[in-house]
Amino acid sequence: MTLKEIAQLAGVSIGTIDRVIYHRGRVSPETKKNVEGIIERYQFTPDPIARRLQRKKDYRFCALLPLRHEDAGFWAQALAGIEDAAKTLAPLGIETKIVEYDRYNYESFKKTVDTALLQKPDGLIMAPIMPEKIKPFLDSLDGIPYVFFDADMPNTKPLCVIGHDPFTGGYLAGRLMHLFAGGIPPKPVAILDSHGEDYHLSRRREGFLRYAQEHKFQTVVMEYSGYQGLEISSGKVQRFLRENPALSGIFISNCMTFQVAEAAELAKRDFFIVGYDLIPNNHKLLKSGGIDAIISQHSEEQSRRALLTLYRHIVLEQEVPKRLEIPLDIYLKENAPQIIT
Repeated sequence: MTLKEIAQLAGVSIGTIDRVIYHRGRVSPETKKNVEGIIERYQFTPDPIARRLQRKKDYRFCALLPLRHEDAGFWAQALAGIEDAAKTLAPLGIETKIVEYDRYNYESFKKTVDTALLQKPDGLIMAPIMPEKIKPFLDSLDGIPYVFFDADMPNTKPLCVIGHDPFTGGYLAGRLMHLFAGGIPPKPVAILDSHGEDYHLSRRREGFLRYAQEHKFQTVVMEYSGYQGLEISSGKVQRFLRENPALSGIFISNCMTFQVAEAAELAKRDFFIVGYDLIPNNHKLLKSGGIDAIISQHSEEQSRRALLTLYRHIVLEQEVPKRLEIPLDIYLKENAPQIIT
């Protein structure tokens, strides 16, 4: 009896069987009872350790990640997801090597990926945040499968992309502005967008502007670049606010929302602020009212699922989807969680 046969008998997917056996994710009580009944009836015992012994092979995976403190600690959340999945896989003979690099230093990236390839990994997971730097690396992999999390990248062939649709995320931010204003915003809405090469950030911007266009919002776009790419100085924000004194709201398309909110407080803002990612600094200002809404893409869950997807494809030889969507959540002051992991 195999997982596939159990799935066929139960009339559900292999993924649902996996969730029942390993208690991962939500399954309806009826489905759970049905699957457990089939497992008991056919005396099925999931024994990945026995399968590993039969394979006579251990596997080595590699996770490429920007330094955990970069982008105000955003990558620390992704790191936590990878470490959680690695801990789950370790007893099954899966070694996970996590290598961090400075995303704002090409030499750091090159040195890191060269080290990763020396490990001769069976598979890789990574966030494709620097297309111009990552594309040559991907071309050199010579058949090593890889999984993307956090973002996608055109003209590449990942095994799977895990995350959310950034265009939809930007469109959602436009809808939030619409709701906050109680209709068409009476004054322009702005988007502050880091001028960089990250494909997913440009797609968020496109989604926001599409919603504004469809609903006839006036918009103002501010592109910026900083020493650390995503960062924006208080001086730049305050200058932008002086130049645009009448705004209904501002959408910040990356995790640095708190920097805009802090500068806006100094300017005694009277507009809505919507941003991305529930990092600690954003969480703090969301709870205090300095930020009105945060769109969360659950980076920890994305990276965790990326490593598990690699395992299922390479070790268990299961088919995996080309894309796995992680739902977006909207956090306001009233429903923000108390603890940020």
